[in-house]
Amino acid sequence: MSLIKLSEISQGYSRIIAGVMRWGVWGVNFSSAQIQELIEGCLDMGVTTFDHADIYGDHSTEADFGNAIFQSSVSRSDIQLITKCGIRMFSKARPQNKIKSYDTSKSYIIAQVEESLQNLKTDYIDLLLIHRPGPLMRVDDIAEAFQQLSAAGKVLDFGVSNFTPSQYDLLKSRYPIVTNQVEVSVMNIDPFLDGTVDNAMKHRVAIQSWSPLGGAELFRPQSKYEAVMKNSRLSAVCKDYNWSLTQLALMFLLHHPVGILPVLGTSKLDRIKEAVSCLNLSITDEQWYEIWTACTGVKVP
Repeated sequence: MSLIKLSEISQGYSRIIAGVMRWGVWGVNFSSAQIQELIEGCLDMGVTTFDHADIYGDHSTEADFGNAIFQSSVSRSDIQLITKCGIRMFSKARPQNKIKSYDTSKSYIIAQVEESLQNLKTDYIDLLLIHRPGPLMRVDDIAEAFQQLSAAGKVLDFGVSNFTPSQYDLLKSRYPIVTNQVEVSVMNIDPFLDGTVDNAMKHRVAIQSWSPLGGAELFRPQSKYEAVMKNSRLSAVCKDYNWSLTQLALMFLLHHPVGILPVLGTSKLDRIKEAVSCLNLSITDEQWYEIWTACTGVKVP
C-alpha cells in the first residue's frame, strides 16, 4: 500500500489507518504480545499508520502500544503515529480534573505531547490533532505550540478533529494544518452536507473518517425505525452487487474526490484485511449515488 499525502505539505500516510482506541482497556484489553501481533499483522497488509489519542484507555493505551513496539522488531521509520490532545477527562488517571473539559492552551498541548512521546517511546509524532474544538479555543496558543513542537522536531504534521469549517479556517489562518478527522460514513453523511467536505476540498486537504462503518450500527440489530429502514436499503444495494456491508461502506468513502482515509476501530485482523481489499475495488459515480440514495431514503433532486 503506497503512502498518500494529506496535503501538499504533509508526510505520507497509509490510506487505511488502524485506530487503536479499543485495543486497550476501553475495548479488548490486549496483552503486549497481542498488540505486537496486531501491529505486525497490520504492517504485513500495508497498514502502517496508527491512530491514537492521549486519553484512550484512560491515558494507558499509548503506553501499551509503545511497550509493544519497543519489544518488537518494528522500525520506527516503517510506521506513522497519529495522536490527539486537548480533552481533559475526569478519571482515576487525572484526579485533578473536576469535570470533562477542553484545554488548548500552549502549555497543555506541549505537556501532553511530551507525555505521548514518552508513552509511545518515540522521538517524534507524525501527526498531532487537536481532539475537539471548544468555545474557549485559544487559536494563537495552538499555533505557538505547533510552531514550537515543529521547530523541535517533535511533531511533523498538524491537524484537527471534529472541527467545523469555520473553526478549521480560523486555526488555518494562524498555522498550516493538513487534515480534519471527522465522523463520516453511510450512517452519518452530515459532513457532505454541512460544508466540512467542501472546505477540505477548498484547502486541498484529505480528511480522515473516524467510525467509517457507522460505529458498527450496520452490523447489529436496530430498533429505531429510521436506522432499520436505512440498513435495509443499504443491504439491498449490497445484495444487488454482491458486496459486503463493509465493502459498501468503505467504497462509499474511498470513491469521494476529497480523499478520505478511513480510521478503522477494529482489533480484528480479518476485518482490517477486508478493508484493505477495498483498495483494489472500485465503484462508478452512479453506484455511489445508489448508496447515497439508500442513505437518505430519497432520490437526488
